[in-house]
Amino acid sequence: MLSLRLARGAHPLVLLRRLLVAAAAAGVGFLLLCTLGYAAAHPKSTGQSLVRLVWCAVPLAAVVQFAVAVARTDPATRPRDGLDAAGLGPVRLSVLAAASTAISCTLGSGFALLLYKVLRGDIGGPLSGSARRLLDGQVHLPWGAALTLLGLLPALAAGACVLALHPRREAAARVQQPAVEPSEGAEEVEGAEAPSEGPQAPSPAPAPGPVQPRPVYAGLPWGIAIIAVGLALEAYVGHGPAPDPDRLISLPGGTDGTSPGVLGGWLLASLGLVLAGPGLTHWCGVLLAAGRPGAVRLLAGRILQDAATRIGRPLGVLCAVASGALAAAELYGAAWDSSGPRPFGPLTGLGAALVMACVTATAITAALDSRQNRTGTTAALQRLGIPASMLRGAAILRTGVLLAVLTPLTWAIAELVTLPMSR
Repeated sequence: MLSLRLARGAHPLVLLRRLLVAAAAAGVGFLLLCTLGYAAAHPKSTGQSLVRLVWCAVPLAAVVQFAVAVARTDPATRPRDGLDAAGLGPVRLSVLAAASTAISCTLGSGFALLLYKVLRGDIGGPLSGSARRLLDGQVHLPWGAALTLLGLLPALAAGACVLALHPRREAAARVQQPAVEPSEGAEEVEGAEAPSEGPQAPSPAPAPGPVQPRPVYAGLPWGIAIIAVGLALEAYVGHGPAPDPDRLISLPGGTDGTSPGVLGGWLLASLGLVLAGPGLTHWCGVLLAAGRPGAVRLLAGRILQDAATRIGRPLGVLCAVASGALAAAELYGAAWDSSGPRPFGPLTGLGAALVMACVTATAITAALDSRQNRTGTTAALQRLGIPASMLRGAAILRTGVLLAVLTPLTWAIAELVTLPMSR
């Protein structure tokens, strides 16, 4: 009930983000229902049904990431003194954010079920039965399996929100230095030590200093290594025939059109890009602030270094998805024929569009969250007399440097991924 009240009184931009989460959840729910309908209509095609279900996992992960990003930027779930006094501390606020996310995803899944039933012709309406053949409307849809699949996204999104927004306990990592005992100050008077009577007590061991946080660029070597492993795996298993456009997901390197080795190498290369995202963002900031920079270049570099953890991971995911899209377009470009069969069906195109939209929206949301967290710094700079044009110039410079570094890298990874499979 509190989640509904906070949603009703939220800012229109926050409501728009939640509406986008619901729309993305509707798209994933529709894909899952289409997979279930195909499996019910073709009980002997277990392999194709499994491939369709695995393909749905990619949009599912993209929507979960987007839902977590929206929940993290929700002002209603941030710790405040009034809510803390009312018993809503950081832990309960994370549960509240998870409940709000689950409600949005459930609404989207419910809309997907309604639309799916209408298009199949099970429910009357203006579009009733318009996609009956495509959605296998001639077979009965098992309700238990449908509700299980539709409940998968709200459960995963809520669990991810709890894990992502749960406060980290750093009391052990930041131990304060103990205060000096009064007896120690009384033992020294004007530089002379007072004689001690009796056996001296052992002095307490010095408290450990604060643990240094893990640098944001620490994942860059691991990301590069994982990218190299993925490309090597694809080069090893990627020798095979040209893709068959009649299959749902057809990649060379296997007799049935799908190759676990090729898919594994592709996923490893994508994982390497995700891990390297914060490090690449940090070193872009270091590059901007290197040498003897001016005010705009120094400001842009410092902001990139400060926001590397917040925006680096979503940018890495966006680069990984864009690299996969470029590789798929180049791989299937020769098989595309306007008069022949399509290598990408309508549902495959819907899933790809959903993934691209979700990762792009996640990156934009992370950038807006980073800008919101710099509100105090921006206000202080404006009070010092920094013109707004300088701040805009720093933002344009940051965007240009990120594009100049990440775009060629994404294109190079896509080319290297498709190189073993295109010869």
